[in-house]
Amino acid sequence: MQTAPGQRVRARFAPSPTGFLHVGGLRTALYNYLYAKKMNGDFIVRIEDTDQARKVEGADKSLLETLEMSGIVPDESFMHGGNFGPYVQSERLGIYKQYCQQLLEQKNAYYCFSTAEELEENRKLQMKQGLQPKYNRKWLPEEMGGTMPESQSRKKLEEGVPYVVRMKVPDYVSIMFEDMVRGPVEFDSATVDDQVLMKSDGFPTYHFASVIDDHLMEISHVIRGEEWLSSMPKHLLLYEFFGWEPPKVAHLPLLLNPDRSKLSKRQGDVAVEDFIGKGYSPEAIINFVALLGWNEGEGCEREVYSLDELKERFSLQRVGKAGAVFNIEKLGWLEKQYIKARSQKKIIGVIKPLLLAELEKKSTDMDTARITRDEYLGQVIELMRERVSFEHEFISFSSYFFFDPEGYEEKAVQKRWVADTNEVLGEFISVLEETVDFSANNLETTLRSFVAPRGKKPAFLIHPVRILISGVGFGPSLYHMLEVIGRETVVRRLKKGIERVPAPGRSEGGISARRAVIRD
Repeated sequence: MQTAPGQRVRARFAPSPTGFLHVGGLRTALYNYLYAKKMNGDFIVRIEDTDQARKVEGADKSLLETLEMSGIVPDESFMHGGNFGPYVQSERLGIYKQYCQQLLEQKNAYYCFSTAEELEENRKLQMKQGLQPKYNRKWLPEEMGGTMPESQSRKKLEEGVPYVVRMKVPDYVSIMFEDMVRGPVEFDSATVDDQVLMKSDGFPTYHFASVIDDHLMEISHVIRGEEWLSSMPKHLLLYEFFGWEPPKVAHLPLLLNPDRSKLSKRQGDVAVEDFIGKGYSPEAIINFVALLGWNEGEGCEREVYSLDELKERFSLQRVGKAGAVFNIEKLGWLEKQYIKARSQKKIIGVIKPLLLAELEKKSTDMDTARITRDEYLGQVIELMRERVSFEHEFISFSSYFFFDPEGYEEKAVQKRWVADTNEVLGEFISVLEETVDFSANNLETTLRSFVAPRGKKPAFLIHPVRILISGVGFGPSLYHMLEVIGRETVVRRLKKGIERVPAPGRSEGGISARRAVIRD
């Protein structure tokens, strides 16, 4: 569905500043952004802070910063400026009051003085009767089809009694519209409540303010979550009352947990900041979120997209109606794909500050100048690309490239050490001390040539050497790891290791060698 000729596409993301950015909110922002950019239009961020009780100080700025960190940069917002501001609803109260007065004068809205206790009592009664809870129209004026004399409302106003302003929903009408994702949708006005437009604190409700703002900001498309679908009749009625052309709308499928329940804060991390804090990159998060409800087309098995590629390929026609399952394993897989493809330079820019911070906290026996050089970090990256899940693991998971192991994996020691392991290791250390060519190929040749005359297989030394060098029984190619770490450090760690890991059958201080404490 295209816009009218000459109409510029303007899509918006309108979050409430109540905390961190939910992944569902990020998807809404992303789809609006992608559609606007695909159509050479504008992407606007508007802060909807009409619920002052839930407002969190600084959340508005945090939301924008998280979007920009993800590559979603608004064309207009309270931080970026624009010709349709203010972009914060609490700064637009005069506008809402003006339009509220218009509806009151048109008899499309009325004052309501019902107390919270009365409303709750009415709700319970209707539920007991098996009815859908709705306002009972106690304060609907006689001239609007109700039973309350206008004089009563006037008296309450003069007395300063708190009130809200409600919209008068027409009776017995059908409200229809075309959803860009779901197709034709129809509501019976009998299911629509006389919603509150202006609250007793003088602030508008979301429904009222968003309609006014979307019109005044010339929003052409409203793309939002499925949970707002039931609000469409209220919004469309307001557009009709004001005589405005409503924007085109698209309601996105729900985000679901693997058990098909609705994704919520009670069931784990849902804030974008949480995932970034764990090490997921903005690129992977954006890629993952884009696929929560959208695919490029049947027969297309591609799953890795850059933001620029998404801007080229995205279409609302390929957004599905069914709920999208939030599969954290898929996000992890995407992160690994990005790490595999990411340039050394970009990874180094992330991990070098992490390494320097670690070096400030603990000392290393390695050459600090050498292990912080880009060349050295690049070698570590290429050895570990396939083995890390997050960029920070180039340091945390691969710490043996920078620090001596604090201990040795006990099960690995128990599995690999036999009576003469340390004796053979000692002889091999002497060979390594004299080895000039410390390349991976030569180290493999040297080890194999060393063990063969002794009737041993290469694995007899490969595993103990790995454990003493890294502390663990797994890792990248041993020979390449030794080459990167360097002869001096390798020899030193091996000598230190055979002193700390006694051969089986001996005991130290009354402790069996098999159960020896092998951590510093």
